[in-house]
Amino acid sequence: MSTPLGRRVAAEGVGTAVLVAVVVGSGIQATELSHDVGVQLLANSISTVFGLGVLIVLLGPVSGAHFNPAVTLAAWFAGRRSGDGPTLREVVAYVPAQLGGAVGGAVLADAMFAEPLVKWSTHDRFAGHLWLAETVATAGLVLLILGLGRTGQGRLAPAAVASYIGAAYWFTSSTSFANPAVTIGRTFSDTFAGIAPGSVLPFIVAQLLGAAVGLGLAALLFGAAVPSGTTTAVVVAYGETERAASAP
Repeated sequence: MSTPLGRRVAAEGVGTAVLVAVVVGSGIQATELSHDVGVQLLANSISTVFGLGVLIVLLGPVSGAHFNPAVTLAAWFAGRRSGDGPTLREVVAYVPAQLGGAVGGAVLADAMFAEPLVKWSTHDRFAGHLWLAETVATAGLVLLILGLGRTGQGRLAPAAVASYIGAAYWFTSSTSFANPAVTIGRTFSDTFAGIAPGSVLPFIVAQLLGAAVGLGLAALLFGAAVPSGTTTAVVVAYGETERAASAP
């Protein structure tokens, strides 16, 4: 991508911060407006769908709108031979920005609702079925992103990725964190969307495993990435597309 690396890293940090602020803030708002857990989850998931879709459209042209270390790593691994994914240097720059942005977003959401700025979550999510759900959710996300790129449908990715995350809120028992940075950020808020620090490590392991499964499924179903030099729509993780150079 032609955008300077510093600007792309800033976009990843800001985008991840806003995403976590949306997730945490809408969870706080939902619990203040309703005592029905189903209504709370509905409000939280709808807000996340809209917020994520807007962020992908807005920041995708800058950084690719990853907002997710698992997605960044999967994009790097899938494109390491074809040259279409981020470089290792970009991965090393993106991931800390995503992690820092996630923590900042959680603190911002707490501040907007007069919650303690940093209060470790007590929401325990330590169970095998939740880890399985995180593996499934992340595998589906990576498969979707890579599959759209390899079938030339990258233009649909902002709506498709946001819709998938919204659906996964409901069809996974973990409510689809599917993102190591978001998982860490949500430990900083003892509210509806929080996760206890002791539950984080298994979630992240499951997410990385899910990313590996998604990579394998993408290769099985759609084949390997097309090398640079051919004309193809390449999904730059979390949705935005860029056009590879045309072959002579």
